Amino acid sequence: MGQITYYPLTARQLLVFLLFMELQMKKIIAVLVSSLFVSSIYAQTATTGSSTTTSTTTTTTATKASAKHEANNEKHIKELHTKLKITADQETLWATVAKTMRDNATLIDAAVEKREAMVNTSSAIDDLNAYANVAQAHADSVKKLAMVFGPLYAAMSEPQKKIADEVFMHHDHDKKKS
Repeated sequence: MGQITYYPLTARQLLVFLLFMELQMKKIIAVLVSSLFVSSIYAQTATTGSSTTTSTTTTTTATKASAKHEANNEKHIKELHTKLKITADQETLWATVAKTMRDNATLIDAAVEKREAMVNTSSAIDDLNAYANVAQAHADSVKKLAMVFGPLYAAMSEPQKKIADEVFMHHDHDKKKS
């Protein structure tokens, strides 16, 4: 058996590796989140209170990003409502799903915002822990969504279930097999 040789990484190589891994995780998370009704992530409104121009500009930009993100979430929720052909009898269950989607987006945004706020002052360990918090927020959101989507799925007709199965399907599997 051959021996495995480990090469020490420079700080730059480690940073490039971490950024690559972060990019890969973001791709995975984006697919998972969009598959589970949560839109892509943008920064939430920045904390206000400073009267400097930079703070005002940052707050305005963050507010616009937050408004755009919320609009995208709402658009996504409405599109799913239409795609899944939610009936009048299912509206109460759907309302719970939609509320969970909104709450999840807020939770994930807060974790991302916290990580982004410390990007210039954090150590590698701080950044890894903040990234773990973002990943945990995603995992928690998926679990919450699955829990509230279950009763709605159970109340769906077979054609609706087939549509839901297609919406939730992880389409990247097909691309990777070829």
